[in-house]
Amino acid sequence: MKFIAIIPARYASTRFPGKPLALLGGRPVIERVYERVAGVLDDAVVATDDERIYEAVRSFGGKVEMTSTSHRSGTDRCWEAYCKQGRAYDVVVNVQGDEPFIRREQLEALKGCFEDPHTDIATLVKPFTAADGLEALENPNSPKVVLDARSQALYFSRSVVPYLRGVPREEWLARHTFYKHIGIYAFRTEVLQAVTALPQSSLEKAESLEQLRWLENGFRIGVGISDAETVGIDTPEDLERAEAFLKRIEKKG
Repeated sequence: MKFIAIIPARYASTRFPGKPLALLGGRPVIERVYERVAGVLDDAVVATDDERIYEAVRSFGGKVEMTSTSHRSGTDRCWEAYCKQGRAYDVVVNVQGDEPFIRREQLEALKGCFEDPHTDIATLVKPFTAADGLEALENPNSPKVVLDARSQALYFSRSVVPYLRGVPREEWLARHTFYKHIGIYAFRTEVLQAVTALPQSSLEKAESLEQLRWLENGFRIGVGISDAETVGIDTPEDLERAEAFLKRIEKKG
C-alpha cells in the first residue's frame, strides 16, 4: 500500500493565531511536524491557505500546496491537496500541524490498522496513566476515546468516558484504562472523498469533533495504541510545555 501524509496548516487559529509558524526550539512548528513524517511514509505535503506558511515550508525545502480558505475542516483541506498531487495513493494520512512530536512507531501503528480490510479510517490513542493526573484526564481539549473488543472506536468525547459509577473520581485512573486521542487520522482514499461530502452531524456539532460525523455515518475507525508521549499544541501555554518537553528529549539524546 502507498501512504501519503498531508499536513493541514492554517494561520487563523482561534486559540493560537499563527501557530504553524511559532518557533519551537528555534524552528517553526510546521517544520518539526514535516520532518517527523517525511521519509517515514511514501510522500508528505503541507496543505495551507496562507502565503506566510506556504513560503515558510518552501524555505525549509518541504512540499506544500495552496488550498481554499473556505474549507470547514482540515479533512476537507487534505482532500483538495490530495487531488492536486497527480498520482494515486491507497491511504491519505492527515497529520495535524500541531503534533511536532509524532514518532515513527506511531505512524507504523497507524499503517498497521489497514491490515484489517474492514478498517475505513485509522487513528491513534495513548493510555492515560496515574502520573498524568485527574486534571489531564478532565481536560476538554484532550478528547477521550472508547474502544470495542476489536480496537475500533465506539465514541470520542471531550468529557471523561466512560463514567465510573460508584467510584470516587480521584480513583478513576487507577481503576480503568482511559484513552487519550492523538490527533492523527488515515483514510482509505475513497473514504476520504466520501467523508468530505457528508454534512455536519448532530454529535459533531455538540462536541466539535468531526470524527463523530464519520461514526454517525457508519464508517469504521480502527485504533492503534501507542505508549509514546506526545504534546499537541493548541494554545500558547501548550507551546511552553512543548519547549520543556523538547529540552527533555534532547537532553536524553
